[in-house]
Amino acid sequence: MTLGDAVQPNIRWTTVCLDCADAEELAAFYGRIFGWEVTGRDGVNDRLGGAGWITMRDPNGGVGLNFQAEEWYQPPVWPEEPGALTKMIHFELHVRDMDAAVAEVIAAGGSEGPQPSGRDRASLRVMLDPAGHPFCLFTG
Repeated sequence: MTLGDAVQPNIRWTTVCLDCADAEELAAFYGRIFGWEVTGRDGVNDRLGGAGWITMRDPNGGVGLNFQAEEWYQPPVWPEEPGALTKMIHFELHVRDMDAAVAEVIAAGGSEGPQPSGRDRASLRVMLDPAGHPFCLFTG
């Protein structure tokens, strides 16, 4: 094998799955902020109706999102507190214009979360999706 030979890994990352109470609501939110469309639905959310599993693919070929409705779902606590249910992962989303991005997230159904102290709000902002998952908007 030479340096010019392409190596195709056996395992490829394609999707991140977010647990939530309402897969329809969360898919609609991320669809609005990313401009993506639902590419698949499966199962039924027995508690709320709608799909129990929704898939969205990045039309540009990047990592997609799945949304899984779980009856037991509880949102993570933000900011984190010892002994409380905490986030296991969060997204870092690059934005060109912080104020415009914050307004877009809020218009799509998200909210601004409590901000870490000592951070420049012009370059980093913690937001919450409708299911309570924190994610960061950042510039630079």
